[in-house]
Amino acid sequence: MAAITLEHVSKRFADGTVAVNDVNLTINDGEFMILVGPSGSGKSTVLNMIAGLEDISEGQVRIGGRVVNTLSPKDRDIAMVFQNYALYPHMTVRDNMAFSLKLAHADRAEIDSKVNHAAELLELTELLDRRPANLSGGQRQRVAMGRAIVRSPQAFLMDEPLSNLDAKLRVQMRTTVARLQNQLGTTMVYVTHDQVEAMTLGDRVAVMRAGVIQQVGTPEELYERPRNLFVAGFIGSPAMNFLPATLEDGRLHTALGDVTLPADVRSKVQQAGAGRDLIMGIRPENFEDAALLNGKRDEGLTFSAVVDVLESLGADKYAYFHLQGARATAQELEELAADAGTRDAPGGSDQVVARLDPASQAREGRQLQLWFDPHKLYLFNPDNGAHLTL
Repeated sequence: MAAITLEHVSKRFADGTVAVNDVNLTINDGEFMILVGPSGSGKSTVLNMIAGLEDISEGQVRIGGRVVNTLSPKDRDIAMVFQNYALYPHMTVRDNMAFSLKLAHADRAEIDSKVNHAAELLELTELLDRRPANLSGGQRQRVAMGRAIVRSPQAFLMDEPLSNLDAKLRVQMRTTVARLQNQLGTTMVYVTHDQVEAMTLGDRVAVMRAGVIQQVGTPEELYERPRNLFVAGFIGSPAMNFLPATLEDGRLHTALGDVTLPADVRSKVQQAGAGRDLIMGIRPENFEDAALLNGKRDEGLTFSAVVDVLESLGADKYAYFHLQGARATAQELEELAADAGTRDAPGGSDQVVARLDPASQAREGRQLQLWFDPHKLYLFNPDNGAHLTL
């Protein structure tokens, strides 16, 4: 096991494109670090520079305290699991997992011991004599992981290993990966585009945008205290709702109605020096069906909306509605909408979603009274995306 440190690491391609810009990140010994961000954010490039698959333009990468900038991938004592399984089709599971050990001229007893141990960890023992063509996608990915495990590396690097699997299998494999990291205790760096994977797997998560790390923290820190508009919009499912707001005399004018800000929130906004025009964020789970409130209705704001679409998931209901003047604009929000594929979707820009209790009597096409607590609001500067109420 080993810590991994990136010091002022940048990557510039020959055409001048900056893929990674001045990244500083310390991954502790035995830590499970997630790199997450939209397509083109630089997360895979960072992983490839740690692995030695990409040259480093500036800065240093250290693995176990040793600078590895000029070392080849085979000399860095890391193991990598890719998006595609890259298994040898003519070899059995056993031979695929043992291949690197055979290349290293390990003795037969050591090879058998490590392969059998990895197979037991990954529940592959009964499949050792099968070939990849006779395995499911999830089984093939577990074989790819087993091939990495037998090497007993200082660190595992995983580049979107679950993206080729269907939704149900991804959930199952997430638990496999989490259990595996807990059992092995090896430093792991895991790249994903899926923020649900990031929130459920990692000890800490680094959110990337345009080659720059926006914030590093535990999943709870990123969710509760996002540093900026981009992190707030990327972390959370369904995503945070953003609405334009105007601040006047301590009152916030929004499409949901006028909100009197708590004194502590007003003080933070004033200290940040933001102007009158702000962006208000509210998470879907912070709305409630006003009909289900028990005595706290006066503590928040109640408004009415016509439900356009209602999704019932059993444990929750998602109510989608539109409000006139509810479109917030900022560069970060445009990027998030483009990544999610909603920028050009009809009505997607001013749609608001509320996550409701399953007891809600909300109905499509009908008016619904909704409530939210002003203490749960997030306020952002539309000019630079900074979170004003941290």
